[in-house]
Amino acid sequence: MKPIYLAFALCLFAGLKTSPVLAQQQTDYAGYDRFDVRAAHRSMPIAASVWYPADTVIYKAPVGNNIIWKGTSAYIGAAIAPGKHPLVLLSHGSGGNMDGLGWLSSQLALRGAIVVALNHPGTTSGDSSPRRTPFIGERAADVRATLDQVLSNPSFVPYIDRQNISAIGFSLGGTTVLNLIGVRFDQTLFAQYCDRYGDAAQDCDFLRKGGVDLDHMPNDFQVPSRDDRIMRSIAIEPGMGFAATEQSLAAVTSPVLFIGLGEEEKWAAADFGPTGSNLVARLKNASSANFAPAHHLTFLDECQPNAAEILKEEGSDPICTDPPGTDRALIHRRIIDEISEYLALDAKAS
Repeated sequence: MKPIYLAFALCLFAGLKTSPVLAQQQTDYAGYDRFDVRAAHRSMPIAASVWYPADTVIYKAPVGNNIIWKGTSAYIGAAIAPGKHPLVLLSHGSGGNMDGLGWLSSQLALRGAIVVALNHPGTTSGDSSPRRTPFIGERAADVRATLDQVLSNPSFVPYIDRQNISAIGFSLGGTTVLNLIGVRFDQTLFAQYCDRYGDAAQDCDFLRKGGVDLDHMPNDFQVPSRDDRIMRSIAIEPGMGFAATEQSLAAVTSPVLFIGLGEEEKWAAADFGPTGSNLVARLKNASSANFAPAHHLTFLDECQPNAAEILKEEGSDPICTDPPGTDRALIHRRIIDEISEYLALDAKAS
């Protein structure tokens, strides 16, 4: 190698190395990496990601950004900050994906948590199918398999506080999280709810469009999936609450925080209060918070400036259109603060 190229290569390598001082100065981004989960109940690996407090800096790159979503920047593959960190499992909603919730994962990581998220096959972006949506047990098994692998991976084990494991889920992910703490769902109760609310029930409407027979849901909809390694949970706008059985709710002992969005704009499918499924009152150790003005879709990532127009031209769902007066970024910050306080994470401005 010619001397001039050798000198350039050495300078470039030196630039990639990070001193502790530099790392301390650049803690405005979390670390990020991806991995595959091998699960016996899936024919293909499950895509998973991890956000964490970064100890070093390699390079910064956007995660989850495209023509619609702003995404979130992270230090890709940086070393994990030393110490034992709380572990948070994150389950996305129907049609969502793990990177689309990077706005939440990154901020929890900056406050000291290791956040492990995954893409649920059959209900993620690009392959969200109504007929695969009722398989709640499979979704819960995805999370359990991911937790098993993370707790046996030598790259993560030294940094995880095994006595401090939580789960967060949004929408169908909220349903998944409730299943993981012991809530069971009954297909007869769900069919009765769909009959009562008709097209006003967003989840029922979605399933009907896929030709799902609401009177004969798959058995997987009703399976028990409790995982006692999860110490506490957060259900954000969870779906299918009307189908929760009283017996299973009475047996849940771990604390649950419910987070709702909107007031008059509230979705029937995700209403856990007295005007809906009333899950928050039917569980022994439940609390709740609500943020408005907002609606269900306000929880999704911030959108690019012209995203709403693009979606309208394509005839897509108005996922970037919020109720009048909504500041999506502000709602996100308030949710981050609420969750951080509930999980007793370090306080840090987002």
